[in-house]
Amino acid sequence: MSVLAGFALLLVVVFVVAYGVGRQAGPVAPGLRPGTGGAESPGMGGHDMGGMR
Repeated sequence: MSVLAGFALLLVVVFVVAYGVGRQAGPVAPGLRPGTGGAESPGMGGHDMGGMR
């Protein structure tokens, strides 16, 4: 096995383990959940950045 293939395999294993640990740990903050993607973020009213293009 080449060094590059071994490194790629190690990288995949590290990411799979990190993903599994993250799934078991749950959200990083209380009440954190995926956004709905439709509305503005809470508390951002009036920040339309009208001068930027």
